[in-house]
Amino acid sequence: MHAKAMTIDTMSDDHEPGFPPIVLAFSAADPSSGTGIQADVLTLASMGCHPLSVITALTVQDTIGVEATQPVDAEWVADQARCLLEDMPVDAFKIGALGSVENFAAVAEILSDYPDVPVILDPVVVGGRGEDVATDEMVHALTELLLPHTTILVASSSRIRRLAESDDDDEPALSGCATALIEAGCEFVLITGTHEPSREIVNTLYSKSGVVRTDSWQRLPGNFHGAGSTLAAAVAAMVANGLDMPEAVREAQDYTWHTLKKAYRPGMGRFLPDRLFWAREETEPRSDASHTLTQRVDARDSH
Repeated sequence: MHAKAMTIDTMSDDHEPGFPPIVLAFSAADPSSGTGIQADVLTLASMGCHPLSVITALTVQDTIGVEATQPVDAEWVADQARCLLEDMPVDAFKIGALGSVENFAAVAEILSDYPDVPVILDPVVVGGRGEDVATDEMVHALTELLLPHTTILVASSSRIRRLAESDDDDEPALSGCATALIEAGCEFVLITGTHEPSREIVNTLYSKSGVVRTDSWQRLPGNFHGAGSTLAAAVAAMVANGLDMPEAVREAQDYTWHTLKKAYRPGMGRFLPDRLFWAREETEPRSDASHTLTQRVDARDSH
């Protein structure tokens, strides 16, 4: 009792205890926690950050796909963010699905007020099944309003091509797409090769000077819900922890690959990355919902 009182008495208002890096994530809510703000929170916390979250849209979705989306009013998006930013210092912004052109404008205005905070952009313009999930107006808003504030854009090859579309009928080279996006304002572009027909997944980090690094990863079997969200949030976490960009990208890829190696299938759709794989006992990876559901039914019948 006495020792505790002494500790409290000697603490001044000016001496705050240490706290982890803080990352503010903007994204839509995903009830399945495969993607969106839930995926960001899980990933950021798993990698040692304190996550702050701004909800940009509500969705009706599961592990199979999105059935409906309801954007949050842009004023509410801005108010959520500014309330947090007036209270806590932020080490990085992570931006995912924003839901409406108005929300792109609201977020861009906030980013312009914090020019020294790194911005990690996960451009949600193509869904996990290859379908367009953004209008042409939203893609234009992203390139015009967000890219000038972006430190690193993290996206699959299919999303990169969607963002860098030109009038040319031929499919553009990824290196050319990266150059175009960097010229539009962002400092780095990380292109993942998950949708490319290669034996291994090859991810390439570009900057204004060209290729910064290339990493190859074993291609894991299965279809995943939230791999891109996990990677972008992991990059944000590593940047917030003080790593320079090439090393942050390398560490984020390693973490994401392990979340996919340990992915599980709790529903009837895609596998979910296990962002807390390191906290669990060593178990057989890739738990399948059908086997799990059978076990649960058997357990109920035994009582």
